[in-house]
Amino acid sequence: MASHENVQQVLGHLFRHEAGKMAAVLTRYMGAEHFEIAEDLVQDTLLKAMETWPFHSIPENPSAWLYKVAKNKAIDFIRAQQSESKNKESFKLTIDNEFQEAFKEDEIKDSVLRMMFVCCHPAIPAEAQIALTLKTLGGLSTTEIAHAFLVNEETIAKRIYRAKEKIREAGIKLEPPSLFNLSFRLDSVLKVLYLIFNEGYYASEGQSLTRDDLCEEAMRLTYLLIQHRSINLPKVRALMALMCLQASRLEARTNSVGDIILLEYQDRSKWNQPLIQKGLYFLEEASDGNEVSEYHVEAAIASVHALAADFRNTKWGELVILYNVLYMMKPNAMIALNRAIAMGFAQSPEIGIEELIKIKELQNHYLLLCALGTFYLLNQQMLLASQQFKKALPLSISNKEKELITRRLEECNLSLTF
Repeated sequence: MASHENVQQVLGHLFRHEAGKMAAVLTRYMGAEHFEIAEDLVQDTLLKAMETWPFHSIPENPSAWLYKVAKNKAIDFIRAQQSESKNKESFKLTIDNEFQEAFKEDEIKDSVLRMMFVCCHPAIPAEAQIALTLKTLGGLSTTEIAHAFLVNEETIAKRIYRAKEKIREAGIKLEPPSLFNLSFRLDSVLKVLYLIFNEGYYASEGQSLTRDDLCEEAMRLTYLLIQHRSINLPKVRALMALMCLQASRLEARTNSVGDIILLEYQDRSKWNQPLIQKGLYFLEEASDGNEVSEYHVEAAIASVHALAADFRNTKWGELVILYNVLYMMKPNAMIALNRAIAMGFAQSPEIGIEELIKIKELQNHYLLLCALGTFYLLNQQMLLASQQFKKALPLSISNKEKELITRRLEECNLSLTF
């Protein structure tokens, strides 16, 4: 028998990794109009596992067990829908063969990408499209989505509910778009992939700073877009470049026990040079044509860090220019925050502090408070630094960030005692 705690842990992991894929594959063969039913079948499958596994044992291949049960539930549903069919055995054989093909790893990813385009229907408001897709296919929780959008969980829950209501009320057919219409949904799909990668790169929940599985999935799906001739656009290659350059630093961002290592102190020999080279290659490939997207600018920013010999010799002035361009394209508080930090290192801690104080929208956000604390530290203003880190500590939702803030606070307090 498996312990209830062990079952919960395994199922929690499988839900995050497999639920979106399972729903995408089920939908492909049940029909896109049955997307919500596919989600219900996935939930039923997980519940069955929760009820069964504690009294027996966790299967040797739990993922395969879930897919088999989900497949059987889908077949039962389709049979019920076609109860008048005279060729049930033939139908069952066809479905079995199709599902065996669908559960091949490559086809699962393709189904997920296809359903992302389905969910990003132009009749649904853009932010609702993205929230719905992140929740149903991206494996992100409501908390993680809220963190990505800098809003509360209730707002995200309402967006997802309204998206589903819009689908029902308007009778929207959730069908894959035609080749011609793919490009009209591409921006929303790119935003989804960008946010999935970001959540993996800087996890807002759990014990770890990063979730490599999310980064890898976002990168694989983006690469599938590059392989599609009709949508292999410069902005897609720019997003791929950004992901490669950011992912190159994953190993160096934490130590052996998972503690955060700030950029200034990272061992750059651990940066993945093949990934950096791939990122620079895709950034060069993205320079075709006249289009410059936000992903181009963010990839350029990442390349400045990737090519710097060390923290001190980073081209901070160049980063300020790039953040100015990015802010003009996408004016929001987080970009203003990063620009202010770059200005502080390019010019002086005093300038950094002045610029950070101007960002009124983030005055109670832990990232801004930590940035202020850092510049006060550099300015030898230990009491002010300590005050900022104290304010930031309860506002962070990541355990690893809390541990880092606590260490910075101890650093301030140690200086104050001498």
